[in-house]
Amino acid sequence: MPEISVIVPVYRAEAFLRKCTESILSQTFADLELLLVEDGSPDKSGALCDAIAGEDARVRVFHKENGGVSSARNLGMEQARGKYIAFADADDWLPPDALALMHAAMVKNGADTVGGSHNRVEVDGRSEPEPGAMPAGLYGPEEVRTGIIDRLLGERLGKPGEVLNGFIWRFLFSKEIIAANQITFEGAYLEDELFLLEYFCHVDKLAMIDEPVYYYLQNPVSVTRRYLPDYIHTFERFMAAKIALAEKEGLGEDLPLWQENSNWAGLLIAIGNEFAASNPAPLAKKRRKVKEFCARAEMAEAIQAIQPQGLGRNKQMVADLVCKKRFFVLSMLYWYKNRNH
Repeated sequence: MPEISVIVPVYRAEAFLRKCTESILSQTFADLELLLVEDGSPDKSGALCDAIAGEDARVRVFHKENGGVSSARNLGMEQARGKYIAFADADDWLPPDALALMHAAMVKNGADTVGGSHNRVEVDGRSEPEPGAMPAGLYGPEEVRTGIIDRLLGERLGKPGEVLNGFIWRFLFSKEIIAANQITFEGAYLEDELFLLEYFCHVDKLAMIDEPVYYYLQNPVSVTRRYLPDYIHTFERFMAAKIALAEKEGLGEDLPLWQENSNWAGLLIAIGNEFAASNPAPLAKKRRKVKEFCARAEMAEAIQAIQPQGLGRNKQMVADLVCKKRFFVLSMLYWYKNRNH
């Protein structure tokens, strides 16, 4: 059996898939299998997956009807034979020694999970290093609770450096932990965050390394960057699942405003999504929708309870304008931004 299973959901990926799979199959750590889960893609991705499998016996392909990234990853986890599981997105790629570095840290420290840093890559080729979820070192359950779980849960607005993105692809996971606790992905957006929250509730020993283990392409057509017309309802379902998970695992008892923080964070994403250049609606309609978002009971409570501080320049400007209810100015700033990009 392979030591590591690498799971890659594939949808509309024919332009990127070769680079991604070559970076995995050419890893200096060769005891791996690559699971390509073709999620009913309308392009030639399915045929490309089969061709890649024909070139390397470590590749297994699964074709399924389109069900979204969560269902694709879940199928991959069901079929994985490895002791450890890694994830990659089809438009990204790995440094040659990524799996070797993480596996070595796993074995050396007797850890059940390993994490690293990553490089953010712009479409013009520029690359910027991004730190890992925690500094290099070895961490037990209590440190994981404060360093990862609490930061994913909430209470992070106004705390520079505290925001933790749900990037699953910079970790090497234990299949035993996933299987024993029946951890799966749910939903079409923010599913990574929920997965990490639940997974890290069961981690005994986390090893963090400084080295980059992933190249994250800022793909303008990815699901995290294109306009999502149903985002606010997707976020509602996400929050319901997050609240249920917090109750199940006993989270948030010492973080009384975690829900308000989470709603604020979701509201900032909703505003950026609504004013996205790819949204064809007239500016006045976008502005009206944003005012409606802010008037929702849970968002109004968050706005009343918290005045965000210490955000990045652009997000801070948006938050300040929302608190002052200056929606016309907010819409004009987005109009100007979109016109000049």
